[in-house]
Amino acid sequence: MTASPVPSVAPAHVKAVRSFNRFYTQRIGVLDPYLGSQFSLTEVRVLYELAHRDQPTATELARDLALDAGYLSRILGRFGSRGWLARVPSPADARQSLLRLTDAGHAAFAPLQQQSRDEAAQMLAPLAPDQQQALLGAMATVQQLMAPSAAPAPLRAAVLRDLQPGDFGWVVQQHGEIYAREYGWNREFEGLVAGIAAGMIKRFQPEWERGWIAEINGERVGSVFVVRKSKTVAQLRLLILTAQARGLGLGARLTDECIAFARARGYRKMVLWTNSNLTAARDIYARRGFVLTHSEPYHGYGQDLVGETWEMAL
Repeated sequence: MTASPVPSVAPAHVKAVRSFNRFYTQRIGVLDPYLGSQFSLTEVRVLYELAHRDQPTATELARDLALDAGYLSRILGRFGSRGWLARVPSPADARQSLLRLTDAGHAAFAPLQQQSRDEAAQMLAPLAPDQQQALLGAMATVQQLMAPSAAPAPLRAAVLRDLQPGDFGWVVQQHGEIYAREYGWNREFEGLVAGIAAGMIKRFQPEWERGWIAEINGERVGSVFVVRKSKTVAQLRLLILTAQARGLGLGARLTDECIAFARARGYRKMVLWTNSNLTAARDIYARRGFVLTHSEPYHGYGQDLVGETWEMAL
């Protein structure tokens, strides 16, 4: 019998995968009795499937878990001898049995399931919330790449974090790309945003100013900044969301962070400048108490626009 040819993969990639496998199997205790019990990882996984499925057959379990039928049969036999497993003939195929855990089987599995939850929580606990989200996003990415049809829906929980190197460049890029694509604005607008970003970098006052980046699954999807305009006035600037991040309430969360920060720093008023065609942003501002105080038509970025100034007493 001729062995199947091995696909061409860079040796360094193979080494990296094997290194990660060694790291993670050690981290989750696969090399020890699983979950501190007398059972192997495979046996606990079979118990899990029996506890959470509606009377599967042995054929279905072997297929879905990629287990040798004989090996699975021995595991099921051990469960049966302990009184954990009940079998009833399948009405669809008399040669098959429907499997289910007995009450004693559920009682044996319950502490293992709780121990698994506790160990997962202990692994995540040392990480900050944004680090937890990044880890979960990476796990979801692995599942989506390795088994797209079986992977869960992408995680949609978002985190807001402080600025890191490279964030200002991303903010400028997103403004240039999004406003060109969605509103037809030319490169003059990207230049304006680049100038604003450069000014904030040069004159940043951490005790009075702050910026936030929104992330989903470790990917940047939004930004907003509070800039000191005077001793009593703060300015909200560069609020933006990528298309995939809209509809999740992130624009409102970013705006609320700005308002809370400005109040905590003792500002008496917050102002912002926007355009009349940016209806989603205008709605966020209006709902939070901003009031339109001035509007003026102008031609800019290749378009006829109406600029607006909004203000809110803090």
